[in-house]
Amino acid sequence: MKFLARFVSHIGRVATGIEIHPKAEIGQRLFIDHGMGVVIGATTKIGDDVTLYQGVTLGGTSLERGIKRHPTLEDGVIVGAGAKILGPVIVGANARIGSNAVVVKDVAPSTTMVGVPAKEIGNDRKTKDHNFMAYGTPNNLTDPVARALDELLDEVSKLRARIKTLETSQSSENRSGVSESEPPLDNNSTQDPTPPNTRQSS
Repeated sequence: MKFLARFVSHIGRVATGIEIHPKAEIGQRLFIDHGMGVVIGATTKIGDDVTLYQGVTLGGTSLERGIKRHPTLEDGVIVGAGAKILGPVIVGANARIGSNAVVVKDVAPSTTMVGVPAKEIGNDRKTKDHNFMAYGTPNNLTDPVARALDELLDEVSKLRARIKTLETSQSSENRSGVSESEPPLDNNSTQDPTPPNTRQSS
């Protein structure tokens, strides 16, 4: 039986470009779109109504036998093209993995993940909005790194403004202190206090 399973898996890989290990557990209605290059490892568990796009890898990070080495995808997960989910991580129900993301830790249900390594950019756990999202990528996608840089630039601008205000205030106080410490000018101080040198005529 093991040889037959391997043989069927090999024939399927040659015919479709999709490699599914015979030991992988797959739920109902799995949809693999443009499946070339999809790899599903031995201890992978896939729930119902999951969508995978081309180039997706559900891979392991260990060579040790007899342990869970591959991911678990719960119901309704969408994994975009080229995404890699590595190790025995759990991707929660209705989560979205964006194209080319690399997931190496657990993903909460109804969460959208993008980037390398994958970072959360939003979730619809409160809205219960689980509409289909092509390639696991939202239309209003924002780059989390660019967003963080924008926030840092805004903070730097605010700090510069505060420093300029403090410098202006300190300069005003210094000028005020100097003017108050100077003694008032005496009108007679400009005259020579020494009487002119007079000579008596002989």
